[in-house]
Amino acid sequence: MTKTTGITWAAASARRVERQFLASRARTGTPVADVAAAMLGVHAQVLSAAELSVGLRADGVTRTDVRDALWPTAPLAPPAPAPPPTLVKTHGPRGTVHLLPARDLPMWCAALPAIPAGPAAFPTDVRLTGEQAGQVVAAIADALDGAFLTIEELGEEVVTRTGPWAGDLVMPAFQTMWPRWRQVLHRAGQCGVLSFGPNRGRRVTYTRPPHFTPLPPEEASRLLVRRYLYAYGPATPQHFARWLAAPPGWAKARYAELAAAGEIEEVRFEGAPAWVAAGDTDFPDAPERDELLRGVRLLPYFDAYVVAAQPRELLFPGAAYRRALAGGQAGNFPVLLVDGVAAGVWHQRRRGRRTTVTVEPLSRLTARQERELADRAERVVAVLEAAAELVIGEVTVGAHA
Repeated sequence: MTKTTGITWAAASARRVERQFLASRARTGTPVADVAAAMLGVHAQVLSAAELSVGLRADGVTRTDVRDALWPTAPLAPPAPAPPPTLVKTHGPRGTVHLLPARDLPMWCAALPAIPAGPAAFPTDVRLTGEQAGQVVAAIADALDGAFLTIEELGEEVVTRTGPWAGDLVMPAFQTMWPRWRQVLHRAGQCGVLSFGPNRGRRVTYTRPPHFTPLPPEEASRLLVRRYLYAYGPATPQHFARWLAAPPGWAKARYAELAAAGEIEEVRFEGAPAWVAAGDTDFPDAPERDELLRGVRLLPYFDAYVVAAQPRELLFPGAAYRRALAGGQAGNFPVLLVDGVAAGVWHQRRRGRRTTVTVEPLSRLTARQERELADRAERVVAVLEAAAELVIGEVTVGAHA
């Protein structure tokens, strides 16, 4: 390792893949919550993609291990209760569904509500007032404590606890109308009183995560910046704001506060100013860097690495920027990484017990890379608990298919 203030893209990428368990997987027995913590949350709009994000980073982990961390069952010897979850599926960064370590909820559920809200999404006659929003969040917390409810069941409980106004069908959504109270569903998640339970058949359920005491909001926001820089630094306030979907001015102010307190420090990253956590300036030198980056990797939809690592144009060079992004947005395609940069896309299709993994490289792979790719595809289907078939060819489905 070398200590430097002139950091290259390759050096930053090597450190990121190492800290993300992408250079070498976490050892067998590593808690899945530790892997999710290293990623700073696992995007889980599609649960199978989240299961892959975790499983590809940890030896021996399958989708069953991820679900057991989310929804542990009671021990065989009654009347012992089920242990508390170590992972929670809830609304995280950008308001999107994430898997977050339960132990990190005091940070997330103080930092996320402290981010200034953007422009109002609904007209005045549709919006909840601040007081009404607070009532709905409190009603959700009360209704979900110790329960697993569908969205319809939760809605009935919210209306009972607040008033008929909460159930007014005023929100246009998917060619129908949703009740007013659903405006703050994601807010309830970010406040730590709502998480996803296991499906009841094909129906989603919600529950309340384990009780906790949030950190003071300012402390939580500053801790989140430092955690982000440890995982994805060097990074600018603009990078942080983009990852969090936060106002750039707010992010810049957080960086300024931490810099003044000596908690982060400025470095040169590809010739421009960026920041790292104070003292965290060790980066791999050339031989170690090249070894960490070497090889092929398959990352699923909205993997944390491709969403958070910046600058995006260096992670998606040349043709990869056009093929593997959707209008500049990362995550809509599963990505093939070759030697640390995006170099293709892939898709997996399951039929019964067999999963076909189709990989479309943007340039010809060497024989060694093709052999390694076969191993990576085997790991994908092992996580999904299926049998593998690898095809190298064109991916014909569109973004987020």
